[in-house]
Amino acid sequence: MDENQDQLPQEGDVQPIIDLGSSLIRTERGTIYVLTIVGQIEGHQLLPPTSKSTKYEHVLPLLAMIEESEQIDGLLILLNNGGGDVEAGLAISEVIASMSKPTVSLVLGGSHSIGVPLAVSAKRSFIAPSAAMTIHPVRLNGLVIGVPQTFYYFERIQERILQFVTANSGIKREAFTKLMLQTGELAADVGSVIYGEEAVELGLIDRIGGLSDALCSLHEMIEARGAEQD
Repeated sequence: MDENQDQLPQEGDVQPIIDLGSSLIRTERGTIYVLTIVGQIEGHQLLPPTSKSTKYEHVLPLLAMIEESEQIDGLLILLNNGGGDVEAGLAISEVIASMSKPTVSLVLGGSHSIGVPLAVSAKRSFIAPSAAMTIHPVRLNGLVIGVPQTFYYFERIQERILQFVTANSGIKREAFTKLMLQTGELAADVGSVIYGEEAVELGLIDRIGGLSDALCSLHEMIEARGAEQD
């Protein structure tokens, strides 16, 4: 990662967008780091160069820098992703959930599969009315050894996802499990697709909203945190 990426701009309000698809916004109300998570979450296996992806080895140190920086007040996460590597997605989600700084997520377009934990990992979550979220059991591509240990592994990692989502959102365990195992909605698959208002009604996402709503909420959190520290 470029050593200069953690420096604030000397002039102007917005740092030029860098390769990671992120930007830094500085106003009188505080400094916000905007991180986009798009495409597939790339884990230990490289995706084809034609696939749009977010690399977890880029995002994890970036999140650590944001948490530790005295110049950054909050994090806005813009999500439009199609899932990807389960463990890489959970790793990013766990780091975001453990941050002490104000964090807000905004689902635009969609945040599917492992994108669901990413969407709920922030302290406050928003979703556009037209945005979608796909919830389904853990799947694995490639060679699968048909032994009890393999299925036990699937069961355990699925339980990790379920525990994380229910711990970081208002959805009930029973409701999330039902959505995950529902049949007849997805073609050739098990699971569900839910949209903006339904995601809020279920308690999975906090509020319906757009960019201005997410930024307003983040500024409120930043101001409240500043008042607590004074």
